[in-house]
Amino acid sequence: MAGITIVLDFDKTIIDVDSDNWVVDELGATDLFNELLPTMPWNTMMDRMMKELHAQGKTIEDVKEVLRRIPIHPRIVPTIKTAHALGIVSDANLFFIEKIVEHLGIKDYFSEINTNPGYVDEEGRLRISPFVDFHTSPHGCSLCPPNMCKGMIISRIQADLAKKEWKQRIIYLGDGIGDFCPSLKLREADFMMPRKDFPVWGLICENRTLLRAEIHEWIDGEDMEKIVIKLIEKIKIQDLLEVDSFKIETVPIALQPVKVHQ
Repeated sequence: MAGITIVLDFDKTIIDVDSDNWVVDELGATDLFNELLPTMPWNTMMDRMMKELHAQGKTIEDVKEVLRRIPIHPRIVPTIKTAHALGIVSDANLFFIEKIVEHLGIKDYFSEINTNPGYVDEEGRLRISPFVDFHTSPHGCSLCPPNMCKGMIISRIQADLAKKEWKQRIIYLGDGIGDFCPSLKLREADFMMPRKDFPVWGLICENRTLLRAEIHEWIDGEDMEKIVIKLIEKIKIQDLLEVDSFKIETVPIALQPVKVHQ
């Protein structure tokens, strides 16, 4: 029997925008963001942006209010509620993600969230730190940004799933460059769902022979819902066929009595 684990990116996959850009733009700090962008890693820059916004008098409640109105396709939440064993692997941050999924009423549908830590310090400022401390313990993956290798996270999830009694299959959904590395970790029985016309889709089209997983591109939330449900049903049917085949192969053959002629 097979289990199904669905792993999703967050920005531009679950939600329709990049959460970092959304917060910065909505709080009126786009110019400063563009000024700092070429000077430091993205994750470090977002921590700096939260410092600057705090200095300008923007509060955590202001940030929460912006997150509560972030754009999301209306079919995404029903898809998440229909699917099983969901996890998030994202280069956003924990504060943004938790506030959004709590607002949408879907936090309890995720078994784990792998992202950059985010917390509010004693001064009421949002602090964002890297998932991987690239100064002391770099992950060494040339395909991924220094603060996170999603491929390493998928490898850890696969190792955890391998301990289960039944075969586990992964459906991975993503859109960005950082979703290419984990797609290479998927196995033949798994499924990769890149968002069409987004960076990871382009990389997969250019490097199709490197992927072992079955590929199903999607366009928007409605398309995602149809494909995820179809894949879940496909896995269930294959599971039943494997169980029936196992039963047939293991049915003992009754020995017929041998007649001895005198």
